[in-house]
Amino acid sequence: MQKEEYLKDITQIKDMMNKSSRFFSLSGLSGIMAGIYALIGAVIAYYLVSISGREYLILDGKIFNYILIDLVIVATLSIVTAIFLSVKKAKKNDEKLWNGTSKRLLIAFLTPLLTGGIYIIIKITSDHYGLTGSLMLIFYGLALVNASKYTIGNVKYLGYIEIVLGLICAIYPGYGFWFWVFGFGIMHILYGSLIYFKHDR
Repeated sequence: MQKEEYLKDITQIKDMMNKSSRFFSLSGLSGIMAGIYALIGAVIAYYLVSISGREYLILDGKIFNYILIDLVIVATLSIVTAIFLSVKKAKKNDEKLWNGTSKRLLIAFLTPLLTGGIYIIIKITSDHYGLTGSLMLIFYGLALVNASKYTIGNVKYLGYIEIVLGLICAIYPGYGFWFWVFGFGIMHILYGSLIYFKHDR
């Protein structure tokens, strides 16, 4: 009896330590929605390029500006949805959304992501478009892996997949659009579904 109680106490202490060091309010539905937004944005971008009659984008062209707006909308919708669903999940689990762990998670995630974003902007303004899709996948994957130690551990596997896709994309830059669709669209939906059925339900 004492042994069982001892093991139970150890388990509770372990759970408490785990909860204090990891952020569990990320919603699988937010990943699914981010993937859907990415696919819709990709369809719009594909349509814009196809009606332009060009096989590549020009930096000062209207189509390029429209696609940038498209990307910003996709990113904004994904962020807003993630925040909304995380707040909802945190309230349901009686947890604080903004605490020391979530702050560390945000810093760990944004450091590689913002670094990559700035680097990509530098490359684009230098008229180097070829590896944009590859760089987006690689830096996003690094951001996920870096942040995984503060949230659901499975996030790192999505990060590894994004990195590998980015590296393959660098070998075949002509297929960058399709790698982007697979990495940000399909993989988000698959991963979000896994998290939803494993942790959210």
